[in-house]
Amino acid sequence: MDIQALLDEKHDFYNHPDFIEDDPISIPHQFTRKQDIEIMGLFAAVFAWGQRKTILAKCQELIHLMDGTPYEFVYHHEETDLKRMLSFKHRTFHPTDLLYFLRFFQYFYHHHNSLEEAFIHPPNNGQPLIEAGLTGFRHLFFSLEESPDRTKKHIASPEKDSTCKRLNMFLRWMVRRDERGVDFGIWQRLQPSDLFCPLDVHVERVARSLGLVTRKTRDWKAVSELTEHLRQCDPDDPVKYDFALYGMGVMEKTM
Repeated sequence: MDIQALLDEKHDFYNHPDFIEDDPISIPHQFTRKQDIEIMGLFAAVFAWGQRKTILAKCQELIHLMDGTPYEFVYHHEETDLKRMLSFKHRTFHPTDLLYFLRFFQYFYHHHNSLEEAFIHPPNNGQPLIEAGLTGFRHLFFSLEESPDRTKKHIASPEKDSTCKRLNMFLRWMVRRDERGVDFGIWQRLQPSDLFCPLDVHVERVARSLGLVTRKTRDWKAVSELTEHLRQCDPDDPVKYDFALYGMGVMEKTM
Protein backbone atom coordinates (compact mmCIF):
# COMPACT_ATOMS: atom_id res chain seq x y z
CA MET A 1 0.00 0.00 0.00
CA ASP A 2 1.41 3.42 -0.91
CA ILE A 3 1.53 6.25 1.60
CA GLN A 4 -1.48 8.18 0.30
CA ALA A 5 -3.63 5.04 0.22
CA LEU A 6 -2.61 4.29 3.81
CA LEU A 7 -3.36 7.83 4.94
CA ASP A 8 -6.72 7.83 3.17
CA GLU A 9 -7.68 4.53 4.76
CA LYS A 10 -6.71 5.62 8.27
CA HIS A 11 -8.35 9.04 7.87
CA ASP A 12 -11.57 7.33 6.84
CA PHE A 13 -11.38 5.09 9.91
CA TYR A 14 -10.54 7.72 12.54
CA ASN A 15 -12.50 10.76 11.27
CA HIS A 16 -15.64 9.53 12.99
CA PRO A 17 -17.83 10.70 15.91
CA ASP A 18 -16.57 7.76 17.99
CA PHE A 19 -13.26 9.65 18.02
CA ILE A 20 -14.83 12.48 20.03
CA GLU A 21 -15.70 10.85 23.34
CA ASP A 22 -12.30 10.88 25.06
CA ASP A 23 -10.74 13.69 23.02
CA PRO A 24 -10.49 17.36 24.08
CA ILE A 25 -12.72 18.24 21.11
CA SER A 26 -15.57 16.72 23.13
CA ILE A 27 -15.55 19.87 25.29
CA PRO A 28 -16.67 22.40 22.64
CA HIS A 29 -19.06 19.74 21.30
CA GLN A 30 -21.15 20.35 24.41
CA PHE A 31 -22.22 23.69 22.92
CA THR A 32 -24.11 24.97 19.91
CA ARG A 33 -23.48 28.71 20.18
CA LYS A 34 -20.55 29.74 18.01
CA GLN A 35 -18.83 31.83 20.66
CA ASP A 36 -19.16 29.10 23.31
CA ILE A 37 -17.54 26.67 20.88
CA GLU A 38 -14.70 29.12 20.21
CA ILE A 39 -14.04 29.92 23.87
CA MET A 40 -14.10 26.36 25.18
CA GLY A 41 -12.36 25.12 22.04
CA LEU A 42 -9.42 27.40 22.75
CA PHE A 43 -9.34 26.50 26.43
CA ALA A 44 -9.53 22.78 25.61
CA ALA A 45 -6.68 23.12 23.11
CA VAL A 46 -4.51 25.13 25.51
CA PHE A 47 -5.12 22.57 28.28
CA ALA A 48 -4.42 19.62 25.93
CA TRP A 49 -1.30 18.17 27.45
CA GLY A 50 -1.06 15.41 30.02
CA GLN A 51 -3.66 12.75 30.73
CA ARG A 52 -6.86 13.05 28.75
CA LYS A 53 -9.09 12.40 31.78
CA THR A 54 -7.44 15.29 33.60
CA ILE A 55 -7.76 17.61 30.60
CA LEU A 56 -11.47 16.88 30.28
CA ALA A 57 -12.04 17.18 34.03
CA LYS A 58 -10.36 20.60 34.19
CA CYS A 59 -12.38 21.82 31.22
CA GLN A 60 -15.57 20.69 32.95
CA GLU A 61 -14.47 22.47 36.11
CA LEU A 62 -13.94 25.67 34.16
CA ILE A 63 -17.34 25.38 32.46
CA HIS A 64 -18.92 25.01 35.91
CA LEU A 65 -17.07 28.09 37.17
CA MET A 66 -18.49 30.00 34.21
CA ASP A 67 -22.04 28.90 35.12
CA GLY A 68 -22.23 26.63 32.08
CA THR A 69 -22.36 29.59 29.68
CA PRO A 70 -18.80 30.59 28.70
CA TYR A 71 -19.74 33.40 26.29
CA GLU A 72 -22.24 34.99 28.65
CA PHE A 73 -19.70 34.82 31.46
CA VAL A 74 -16.76 36.30 29.56
CA TYR A 75 -18.93 39.02 28.03
CA HIS A 76 -20.76 40.15 31.16
CA HIS A 77 -18.55 39.20 34.12
CA GLU A 78 -17.51 41.80 36.66
CA GLU A 79 -14.56 41.82 39.04
CA THR A 80 -16.57 40.21 41.82
CA ASP A 81 -17.33 37.22 39.55
CA LEU A 82 -13.63 36.45 39.19
CA LYS A 83 -13.03 35.47 42.81
CA ARG A 84 -14.23 31.95 42.10
CA MET A 85 -11.46 31.59 39.48
CA LEU A 86 -8.64 31.97 41.99
CA SER A 87 -8.64 28.27 42.86
CA PHE A 88 -8.38 27.05 39.26
CA LYS A 89 -5.15 25.42 38.14
CA HIS A 90 -4.15 22.97 35.42
CA ARG A 91 -0.50 21.98 35.39
CA THR A 92 1.34 25.27 34.67
CA PHE A 93 -1.88 27.14 33.83
CA HIS A 94 -2.50 29.19 36.98
CA PRO A 95 -5.21 31.65 38.12
CA THR A 96 -3.13 34.56 36.79
CA ASP A 97 -3.27 33.00 33.33
CA LEU A 98 -6.99 32.28 33.53
CA LEU A 99 -7.80 35.82 34.62
CA TYR A 100 -5.88 37.23 31.67
CA PHE A 101 -7.57 34.86 29.21
CA LEU A 102 -10.95 35.99 30.53
CA ARG A 103 -9.89 39.61 30.29
CA PHE A 104 -8.83 39.17 26.68
CA PHE A 105 -12.03 37.34 25.76
CA GLN A 106 -14.17 40.08 27.31
CA TYR A 107 -12.23 42.81 25.50
CA PHE A 108 -12.29 40.94 22.20
CA TYR A 109 -15.95 39.96 22.13
CA HIS A 110 -16.96 43.50 22.98
CA HIS A 111 -15.40 44.48 19.64
CA HIS A 112 -15.87 41.38 17.44
CA ASN A 113 -18.46 38.69 16.87
CA SER A 114 -16.12 35.77 16.27
CA LEU A 115 -12.65 34.75 17.42
CA GLU A 116 -11.82 34.05 13.78
CA GLU A 117 -11.15 37.77 13.42
CA ALA A 118 -8.24 37.42 15.86
CA PHE A 119 -6.49 35.07 13.42
CA ILE A 120 -6.88 37.22 10.30
CA HIS A 121 -3.66 39.16 9.70
CA PRO A 122 -2.02 40.20 6.42
CA PRO A 123 0.95 38.00 5.45
CA ASN A 124 4.39 39.48 4.84
CA ASN A 125 6.73 38.52 1.99
CA GLY A 126 4.83 35.46 0.80
CA GLN A 127 4.21 34.23 4.33
CA PRO A 128 1.43 31.58 4.51
CA LEU A 129 -1.89 32.94 5.75
CA ILE A 130 -2.02 30.71 8.84
CA GLU A 131 1.55 31.51 9.81
CA ALA A 132 0.71 35.21 9.70
CA GLY A 133 -2.49 34.49 11.60
CA LEU A 134 -0.77 32.62 14.41
CA THR A 135 1.91 35.28 14.76
CA GLY A 136 -0.66 38.07 14.67
CA PHE A 137 -2.92 36.29 17.14
CA ARG A 138 -0.18 36.09 19.75
CA HIS A 139 0.65 39.78 19.34
CA LEU A 140 -3.03 40.67 19.62
CA PHE A 141 -3.66 38.37 22.55
CA PHE A 142 -0.94 40.03 24.62
CA SER A 143 -1.63 43.58 23.46
CA LEU A 144 -3.71 44.50 26.50
CA GLU A 145 -2.10 46.60 29.17
CA GLU A 146 -0.03 44.70 31.75
CA SER A 147 -0.34 41.28 30.13
CA PRO A 148 1.46 38.81 32.42
CA ASP A 149 4.82 37.56 31.14
CA ARG A 150 4.17 34.16 32.66
CA THR A 151 1.01 33.71 30.54
CA LYS A 152 2.90 34.08 27.26
CA LYS A 153 4.12 30.50 27.36
CA HIS A 154 0.54 29.31 26.82
CA ILE A 155 0.16 30.94 23.38
CA ALA A 156 2.72 29.72 20.86
CA SER A 157 3.89 31.42 17.67
CA PRO A 158 5.82 30.47 14.51
CA GLU A 159 7.80 33.62 15.26
CA LYS A 160 9.25 31.68 18.21
CA ASP A 161 9.83 28.66 15.93
CA SER A 162 7.24 26.70 17.88
CA THR A 163 5.25 23.90 16.25
CA CYS A 164 2.10 25.65 17.55
CA LYS A 165 0.62 22.19 17.97
CA ARG A 166 -2.28 23.17 20.20
CA LEU A 167 -3.27 26.26 18.20
CA ASN A 168 -3.06 24.34 14.92
CA MET A 169 -5.34 21.72 16.49
CA PHE A 170 -7.78 24.44 17.54
CA LEU A 171 -7.73 25.91 14.03
CA ARG A 172 -8.42 22.46 12.58
CA TRP A 173 -11.49 22.18 14.79
CA MET A 174 -12.81 25.61 13.79
CA VAL A 175 -11.98 25.59 10.06
CA ARG A 176 -12.25 22.05 8.64
CA ARG A 177 -15.61 21.29 7.04
CA ASP A 178 -16.85 17.83 6.18
CA GLU A 179 -19.85 15.65 7.00
CA ARG A 180 -18.09 13.47 9.56
CA GLY A 181 -19.28 15.27 12.68
CA VAL A 182 -15.89 15.76 14.36
CA ASP A 183 -14.51 19.16 13.31
CA PHE A 184 -16.90 22.13 13.46
CA GLY A 185 -16.12 24.13 10.32
CA ILE A 186 -17.79 27.24 11.76
CA TRP A 187 -15.23 29.70 10.39
CA GLN A 188 -15.45 30.90 6.81
CA ARG A 189 -12.61 33.33 6.10
CA LEU A 190 -9.89 30.75 6.75
CA GLN A 191 -10.02 27.67 4.53
CA PRO A 192 -9.04 24.03 5.16
CA SER A 193 -6.39 24.36 2.45
CA ASP A 194 -4.69 27.05 4.58
CA LEU A 195 -4.26 24.86 7.67
CA PHE A 196 -1.05 23.38 9.06
CA CYS A 197 -0.93 19.94 10.63
CA PRO A 198 -0.66 19.73 14.43
CA LEU A 199 2.67 18.10 15.22
CA ASP A 200 3.12 16.27 18.52
CA VAL A 201 5.45 13.42 19.42
CA HIS A 202 3.01 10.76 18.20
CA VAL A 203 2.29 12.40 14.85
CA GLU A 204 5.98 13.13 14.42
CA ARG A 205 6.96 9.51 15.02
CA VAL A 206 4.57 8.18 12.40
CA ALA A 207 5.33 10.99 9.94
CA ARG A 208 9.07 10.31 10.17
CA SER A 209 8.56 6.60 9.62
CA LEU A 210 6.62 7.42 6.44
CA GLY A 211 9.23 9.90 5.24
CA LEU A 212 6.87 12.86 5.62
CA VAL A 213 9.25 14.65 7.98
CA THR A 214 13.02 14.61 7.54
CA ARG A 215 13.98 17.73 9.50
CA LYS A 216 15.75 16.70 12.71
CA THR A 217 14.23 19.41 14.91
CA ARG A 218 10.56 19.45 15.87
CA ASP A 219 9.84 23.08 15.02
CA TRP A 220 7.77 25.24 12.68
CA LYS A 221 9.86 24.23 9.68
CA ALA A 222 9.10 20.58 10.44
CA VAL A 223 5.39 21.45 10.59
CA SER A 224 5.70 23.17 7.21
CA GLU A 225 7.53 20.18 5.73
CA LEU A 226 4.91 17.73 6.96
CA THR A 227 2.01 19.87 5.78
CA GLU A 228 3.56 20.33 2.34
CA HIS A 229 3.77 16.54 1.96
CA LEU A 230 0.14 16.21 3.05
CA ARG A 231 -0.89 18.87 0.53
CA GLN A 232 0.48 16.65 -2.20
CA CYS A 233 -2.08 14.04 -1.09
CA ASP A 234 -4.97 16.49 -0.75
CA PRO A 235 -4.28 20.16 -1.56
CA ASP A 236 -7.79 21.23 -0.52
CA ASP A 237 -7.79 19.54 2.89
CA PRO A 238 -4.28 18.41 3.89
CA VAL A 239 -4.90 18.42 7.63
CA LYS A 240 -7.59 15.74 7.40
CA TYR A 241 -4.60 13.39 7.61
CA ASP A 242 -4.03 14.49 11.19
CA PHE A 243 -6.66 11.87 12.02
CA ALA A 244 -4.59 9.19 10.29
CA LEU A 245 -1.23 10.13 11.77
CA TYR A 246 -2.57 10.65 15.29
CA GLY A 247 -4.66 7.49 15.14
CA MET A 248 -1.74 5.36 14.04
CA GLY A 249 0.54 6.96 16.61
CA VAL A 250 -1.74 6.89 19.66
CA MET A 251 -4.51 4.36 19.07
CA GLU A 252 -2.44 1.75 17.23
CA LYS A 253 0.96 2.71 18.65
CA THR A 254 2.44 1.74 15.31
CA MET A 255 5.73 2.73 13.74
